[in-house]
Amino acid sequence: MNTQPNSVNTTTLLAYGLPGLPLAVLGLPLYVFVPAFYAEHFGIGLAAVGAALLAARLFDVVTDPLVGHLSDHTRSRFGRRRVWMAAGAPLLLIGASFLFMPVGTPGVAYLLTFSLLTYLGWTLVALPYTAWGAELSPDYHQRSRIAASREGFVIAGTLLAAAAPVLLGHGGDTGATLSSLTLWLWIMIPASLLLLLRRVHEPALRRAPMAWSHSWRILLGNAPFKRLLMAYVLNGTANALPATLFLLFVGHVLGAADMAGMLLLIYFAAGVLSLPLWLRLARITSKHRAWTISMLWACAVFLWVPFLSEGQVWAFAVICLLSGLSLGVDLALPSAIQADVVDLDTANGGGERAGVFFGLWGMATKLALALAVGIAFPLLQLAGFDPGAENSGSALLWLALLYAGLPVLLKLAATALIWHFPIDASAHARLRSHLANPTESLHEPIHSPSPHPAVSLDSGHRMRRHEA
Repeated sequence: MNTQPNSVNTTTLLAYGLPGLPLAVLGLPLYVFVPAFYAEHFGIGLAAVGAALLAARLFDVVTDPLVGHLSDHTRSRFGRRRVWMAAGAPLLLIGASFLFMPVGTPGVAYLLTFSLLTYLGWTLVALPYTAWGAELSPDYHQRSRIAASREGFVIAGTLLAAAAPVLLGHGGDTGATLSSLTLWLWIMIPASLLLLLRRVHEPALRRAPMAWSHSWRILLGNAPFKRLLMAYVLNGTANALPATLFLLFVGHVLGAADMAGMLLLIYFAAGVLSLPLWLRLARITSKHRAWTISMLWACAVFLWVPFLSEGQVWAFAVICLLSGLSLGVDLALPSAIQADVVDLDTANGGGERAGVFFGLWGMATKLALALAVGIAFPLLQLAGFDPGAENSGSALLWLALLYAGLPVLLKLAATALIWHFPIDASAHARLRSHLANPTESLHEPIHSPSPHPAVSLDSGHRMRRHEA
C-alpha cells in the first residue's frame, strides 16, 4: 500500500487512467492513418488534405481555451468536469464514425466538416479529463503517477490501434481497419467514461477561479508556464511530424508498408515498458530534468533515420525500439509539470482554474499537430513527392528529412528551454505550503538551477524575481 502523503490508491489510478485507452485507439488512426488514407484513396492532393486538417485543428485555438474556461466556472451537482465530458462523448463518436467510415466519395469539404466535429467532441472530453487529473493530488510526485496512469493507458490504446490490422486480419486495408475500430470505440468510450464518472471523485473547489477579464494578466505573467508551453509546442511538433509521415516513410523509403503495424508495436511497447524507469529517474532528479534527458535520447537515436534506404527494415525496427523508450515520459511528465505550474497561478491569485491552463495546453497540442501536417504535406508536394507513384531519390530524401531531421532540431530547442526549469520538488513544496497557509508570505525564493532569475511570491501574491 502507498503511504505517501496525498497518495492516490491503485483503484482510483486505474479508473482515472482507463479512458486514455479508447481515446488513444481513436487518436492513432486520426493522426496517422486518416491523412494518408484520404490522400491516397479519394484523389485528394496532399496539400488539400494538409490544408483541411490544418483548418480543423486551428479551430481548436478557439474551442480549447473556451471549453477550459467554461469547465472551470461550471457549477453542477454532477461536477464541473463530468458535465462537459458527458456532453462531448456523443459528438466525438458521431464525428469519428463519419470520418473513419466515409459516405460516398468524400472531398475536402467532407474531410473538414467531420474533422471539425471530431475535434470538438475530443476537446469536450479530453480537456476536462486532463484538468481533472491535475486536481486529484497536490503532491509533486503523485502527479507523475496520475499522469503516468493516464498516458500508460494511452500507449496501450495506441498499441491496440497499431495492432488492429494484424488482429483483425485486414493487413494493408486501412479502410477496413478504420471501420472495425469505429465499432470498438462505440463500446470502449462509453464504458470507460462510465467507470471514471462512478469511481473517481472530483475534489471540492476551494478557490473560485477569477473572471478572465481580471486574471489574464496573472496568466501572462506566469513565466514558467510560458516557457513550458513553448517547449511543449516545439516537442509536440517534433513528435507529430514522424507520426503524420510514418506510413509514407515506411512504405516509400523502406518499401515495407506491410511491416508498419509491427514497427508501431515495437515502438509503443518500448514506451509502455520503459515508463516506470523514467518515473524513478524523475523522482531521483526532477520531472523536467527526466523529460529533457528523454528528448536528448530520442534525438541521438533519430539522427540515424535519414541514412536508411529501401529494405533496411530491421535497422529501422531497432530505431523504433530505442526511440520508443522515450515515449512514455514524453507523454506523462509534461502534463505533470503543467499541474505544478497551475499551482503557481493559484498562488498568484488566479484561483483554481486548471481547465484554462489545460485548454491552452490542448490548443498547443493541436497547434503542434496542425503545424506538422501544414508544414510536411505542402513541402513534400513542392519537392515532387507523390504518394501514389514512384518517387525520385530527391523526393524520398525530403521525406526522410521531414520525418526525422526536423524533429531533432525541434527537440533540441525544447530541451534548451526546459533544462533549467525553475519548479522542482522543493520549490513546489514551498508553493503548496503557501497555498495551505495563504496568510503567510512565500518569502523564500523558488530557485532555478541556472543563472536565470528565480520565481517567488510576495505578500501581495504577485510574482517577483530574485537572483538565483
